[in-house]
Amino acid sequence: MQDDPRTLVSTEWLATHLKDPDLRILDASWYLPNANRDARAEYDAAHIPGARFFDIDDISDHRSDLPHMVPPVEKFMSRLRAMGVGDGHQVVIYDGAGLMSAARVWWLFRLMGQNNVAVLDGGLPKWQSEGRPLEDLPPVVRDRHMTVRVQNGLVRDVTQVSQASKLGDHAIIDARSAARFRGEAPEPREGLRGGHIPGAKNVPFDSLLNEDGTMKTPEECRAIFEAAGVDLDKPAITTCGSGVTAAILSLALERMGKADHSLYDGSWAEWGAFPTLPIATGDA
Repeated sequence: MQDDPRTLVSTEWLATHLKDPDLRILDASWYLPNANRDARAEYDAAHIPGARFFDIDDISDHRSDLPHMVPPVEKFMSRLRAMGVGDGHQVVIYDGAGLMSAARVWWLFRLMGQNNVAVLDGGLPKWQSEGRPLEDLPPVVRDRHMTVRVQNGLVRDVTQVSQASKLGDHAIIDARSAARFRGEAPEPREGLRGGHIPGAKNVPFDSLLNEDGTMKTPEECRAIFEAAGVDLDKPAITTCGSGVTAAILSLALERMGKADHSLYDGSWAEWGAFPTLPIATGDA
């Protein structure tokens, strides 16, 4: 793969830059409750040297009933400052699944106007499989100011997505599994209807990944989007269960050179809970 410090970097790239003074590494591991994994405990036991733990559920908007929604700007800035992450840093984000929740934090940084941020391709599993160093020590943290300039074009709310669905002027792309998209498999969160946003196309996030958890090439990803019927000439809106794996689609689109993409933050956790919002089932 081609290393790009604004989207995706290899384990080899990170190993080469591991001791750069302005490098900041974040462990953004997050798992669904049925995974029975404790992301924080796993970080405490072993992480890439110098990594800080980014808690997706904590650094979110607790005023919302929806899971891990975008945090208020002030909260994002204060939490990152406390982690010693700020202006002038190159940020690399990884997770313990390979490439899953790290993309959400990459997107969140981009939303906050931070561009020098990349996901570690293959994540912690690939790093470990190559015998690279781990530690259990907390990093030495020094405050660093962060300047935030929110890029509102990168996020969409339920009203905007509803309008896009009715008008058909956006490519709405759902990252959930095919069975959940079709409404044939139950949602992991109770109380949600099955199905998808009318007009959406289905690109399961794992279809964009290789067996080792690394992302497929931009050319391969483009072919997968096109095979799913996604009109890449339209602005894209990515969505999933709760706004986490949708960011993998956003990362792939960015790698493909498609800049006009946004993420539906509420995703199916919001859409599926509102009985007045229309749903579609099956492949269409």
